[in-house]
Amino acid sequence: MRILTQKLGMTQVYVKPEDEPLAIPVGVTVLKVVENVIVDYRTEDRDGYNAIIVGYFFKPEHKVKKPILGFVKKNLGERELYPTKFYEVKTNDLDKFPKGTSLDVKIFEGIDLVDVQGRTKGRGFAGVMKRWNFSGGPASHGSKFHRRPGSIGQHTFPGRVWKGKKMAGHYGNETVTVLNLKLVEINPEYNILLVKGGVPGHKGGYVFVRPAIYKYGRLS
Repeated sequence: MRILTQKLGMTQVYVKPEDEPLAIPVGVTVLKVVENVIVDYRTEDRDGYNAIIVGYFFKPEHKVKKPILGFVKKNLGERELYPTKFYEVKTNDLDKFPKGTSLDVKIFEGIDLVDVQGRTKGRGFAGVMKRWNFSGGPASHGSKFHRRPGSIGQHTFPGRVWKGKKMAGHYGNETVTVLNLKLVEINPEYNILLVKGGVPGHKGGYVFVRPAIYKYGRLS
C-alpha cells in the first residue's frame, strides 16, 4: 500500500537504541500525508485486477475539467473541493477501503522500513564532473584540461561514439526510489511520518511512501 506525502523538510530527533544508554540524534525527513481520498475501484471482473483509485490535488468545481468532475461526482457526490489527479494501489481487500474515506499514517503501524519514491531536483545542463563525478584535470596554470570529459571517440574501428557514453547533459528531474529507509516515528495527530535520512526532491515536493518491498513484499 503506497500513499502520497509532501516533503516538509529535514530535522533531527533523539532516538535511544536498545544497546545504548543515551539517546542519539538522528537526521530525519518530515513527510506529511496529504489528503488521499478513495474515489473508485478496479475490479478483476471488469478490469482484470483489483485496485483502489485514490484522488489528490483538490480544487474547486470551476477549476476542474468536466470529464474529471463527472467521474468524481458520480462516485463521491457533491463536494466543496474535488480531486484532480489520481493514482492506483493494487489490493484484494477492497472492502477495507470504502469510497470517500481518506488514507492516513495508520496504514504504517507496525512497519519499520519504507521505500520512498519521488522526482529528484532538476539541475539543468550539467558537465561530466557534476553529472558523473569525473575527477577532472589539473587546476594549475597552463593546463587546458580542467573540467573536460576527455576523449569520447574510438580509433578507425568502430569509428564512432559508443551508446551510453557518460557525457555532459540534462541532470536531475527523474524518478528515483530509495529503498529500505528506517521509519523513525509515526504521528497520527498531525498525519506525519519521520523517515531516517534524505529522500528525493525539493522541500514542498510530493513523494510516494510504501512498506519496504524487500522486507514486507507488496502489501495490500
